[in-house]
Amino acid sequence: MIERVRAVLVTADDTMLVIRRTRPGIPEYWVLPGGVEPGDESREAALHREIHEEIAGKANIVRLLHTMETDDERQFFYLARIATWSFDDRTGPEFSAEGRGEYALEEVPLTLEGLDGIDLKPEEIAHVLRGASEPEASESRHRSEPARTSSCRRDRL
Repeated sequence: MIERVRAVLVTADDTMLVIRRTRPGIPEYWVLPGGVEPGDESREAALHREIHEEIAGKANIVRLLHTMETDDERQFFYLARIATWSFDDRTGPEFSAEGRGEYALEEVPLTLEGLDGIDLKPEEIAHVLRGASEPEASESRHRSEPARTSSCRRDRL
C-alpha cells in the first residue's frame, strides 16, 4: 500500500496554501502540498521535505488531522502552521517533468466560502475542512446537546 502525506498549511492570516493544478483536458482543481518518496525516515520528515520542495517553505506540524484510505493508498493529512514560503524557489522534480501541467500556489481563506470557491481534491479532505470551518453557532449548538454528541463535534482548525 502506498502512503502519502499532505499538509493543510495555515498562514498567519488564517488562509490556507493550496496548489491549483491545470492539466490539458482536465478541469482545474486544487491539491494540498505533499507526497511521498522512498527513503523518507518518517511521515513528518517526508512532509517537511515535500513542503520544502513544493513551496520552498518551512512549517511547524501541529498534528495529524485526518487519515484517508482506499484499496491501494493511505493518505495522512497534517495540520501545520507555515511561516515562510517562496513558490518561485520550489525544487520538486514534478515541476520540470514534461506533460505534468501547471502548478500555481494560491492562498484561500479558511472559511466555508473560500473552500466552496475551489475544487479541492480529494473531496473527503474538502469535506473535513468544511466541517472544521463551520460557524461557531454550529459548535455551540453541539455543546448544548447531551454528552453523546461529543463524537459529532468537529475539530476546529
